[in-house]
Amino acid sequence: MQDKMKIGVIGIPDKWSTETLADAVEAQTGFRLVVDMADVSLDLEHNVLYAGEVNLCELDAIIVKKISAVYSPTTLDRLELLRVAEQAGVRVFSRAESMLRLIDRLSCTVTLCNANIPMPDTRITEDIGVAMQAVRDFGSAVFKPLYSTKARGMCIIDSNQESSALKEAIVDFKKDNQMMYIQRKIDLPGRDFGMVFLAGRYLGTYARVPQGEAWNTTIHSGGRYEPHTPADDVIDLAYRAQDLFNMDFTTVDVAQTDTGPIVFEVSAFGGFQGAKDGIGIDAAALYVEHVMREIN
Repeated sequence: MQDKMKIGVIGIPDKWSTETLADAVEAQTGFRLVVDMADVSLDLEHNVLYAGEVNLCELDAIIVKKISAVYSPTTLDRLELLRVAEQAGVRVFSRAESMLRLIDRLSCTVTLCNANIPMPDTRITEDIGVAMQAVRDFGSAVFKPLYSTKARGMCIIDSNQESSALKEAIVDFKKDNQMMYIQRKIDLPGRDFGMVFLAGRYLGTYARVPQGEAWNTTIHSGGRYEPHTPADDVIDLAYRAQDLFNMDFTTVDVAQTDTGPIVFEVSAFGGFQGAKDGIGIDAAALYVEHVMREIN
């Protein structure tokens, strides 16, 4: 145990992943601080970032497990606050700028596309007519909010309906999503994969297997984790995808298709539960060990 090393954990109090990470920090430092970003205030006049009575700018490091329970533009604002702590000399894991590029689904997608990372066919538009044509071209399309986790807010719109019904479904989605992110629905072989990386080092892969009639594999929708050993070319693809973002800890969501592996997204925070249940890896402990090496 290294005494007096003050490492704060930003997350959702009482949630398993957040508390598991805080436990790992406490085990190695004797210090425990869980911060909900809803309780954080910035005073630019005095250049301090307070969570209650604690000035986060006086910590040795901050590990971000979860910035908010639900993603939204406010999530980006919360990450901007952490840049003040970084400027004060506090190491934030992962760096705020890296996480900012992943919270917005469109930002992540454009970065992956520009690097020629294979992804599902995707169209971005604010135009109802263009969206209708995308559904017709794809046959079945997944409409995704730009800010969401665990498939929340996503919906499937099929082309096998009258134009009026198709338009109505798209208009309904657009009410809460001015910019529409539309992907071809991929027929997956019953699972997709979370590939875990720590500071660019590949740790392992877990599969997410759907349950019942759920169209997606997320645990939020009842899926379960299983171990998986991917081929070398899939590992290489995931490595290239995460390498674009300079993350300290992340998972890359990958699926195998008839034409080869594709990437859905790179996670801003990564999943501890999948690593534990699917691979048997204590990702929280490994992450804290990495942080300790970096700040020492």
